Amino acid sequence: MATTAIDEQKLEAFMGRFVGDMSAAMTMPLVRLGERLGLYRAMAQAGPLTSQEIAQRSGVRERYVREWLANQTASGYVEHDPATDRYTLPDEHAMALADEDGPAYMLGALAIMASVWADEDRIAERMERGEGFGWHEHDPRLFAGTERFFRPGYQAHLVAEWLPALDGVVEKLTKGATVADIGCGHGASTIIMARAFPQSRFAGFDYHDGSIARARELAQDAGVGDRIDFAVASADAYPGEGYDLVCHFDCLHDMGDPAGAARHVRETLAPDGTWMIVEPYAGDTLESNLNPVGRLFYAASTVLCTPASLSQDVALGLGAQAGPARLAAIMRDAGFSRVRIATQTPFNLIFEARP
Repeated sequence: MATTAIDEQKLEAFMGRFVGDMSAAMTMPLVRLGERLGLYRAMAQAGPLTSQEIAQRSGVRERYVREWLANQTASGYVEHDPATDRYTLPDEHAMALADEDGPAYMLGALAIMASVWADEDRIAERMERGEGFGWHEHDPRLFAGTERFFRPGYQAHLVAEWLPALDGVVEKLTKGATVADIGCGHGASTIIMARAFPQSRFAGFDYHDGSIARARELAQDAGVGDRIDFAVASADAYPGEGYDLVCHFDCLHDMGDPAGAARHVRETLAPDGTWMIVEPYAGDTLESNLNPVGRLFYAASTVLCTPASLSQDVALGLGAQAGPARLAAIMRDAGFSRVRIATQTPFNLIFEARP
């Protein structure tokens, strides 16, 4: 590699950033171990603890615990008091690391990352050949990780904020409506809605048969299996008509033919029905997405979303950061005249589309 004048300060700054990224990447398996071995749970709401006390509470050998705690302290996840040699997991950090049912829980994402590492060789081969890589082809940790990563956000926002932001939808659901959840995966969103609106009927569709089987199990466990029909079906051919509400949660951009999926929604929606589309938060330009959230979503899009789309018919490759203008155009081209961003979070845009 030929070089001319090198800006040493720029090189040093980049190396510092890259070492920081390596440190974070190497730490993530330790975070996953902290979850798997119950170390975060052992520390949550327990106040300052010695490494020996954490070892006793978790059942993990103290020498391992001590080294793990050093990494967690260096990462800023755990606090250490050198005077007492005790470690504390702040309550705010515990919300993200130890409370799986809480709104801030983040560790489901680590299973997604683990699946990406496991699939690296196969993804590289498909990229070299210019071929897609189907969602169903990934390491199984992707499917459970996706459900665990998205469920806390859906639990916190879907019933409390997103559905009320849609015109008249909550009233319909309360009285009794028919709902189709497309690309439902393990059915987290479907189950949340079914529990909140017992007078309504729900159908969940996904092309991945393993996810549908798991969704049925989870619905039974949640006590709503009698009001949800889960079935294997594609986004452009799912059955039924006259739905009061059709939902796409974080999946429209994954589809090979999102325009075809949008047209099928228009065909199966009641005349006064509503289409709710939840998509990753993004702006309309690359520059508007150059931030930590955009960085994460572009990474996921490169190895998960875009390969999934390229593996299907049409293979549009919309990507996880398509932006509101391009998404709205797809909705309008399918025959939806009223399209708006109903609400948003730092991670999601929630669109309402109506005929």
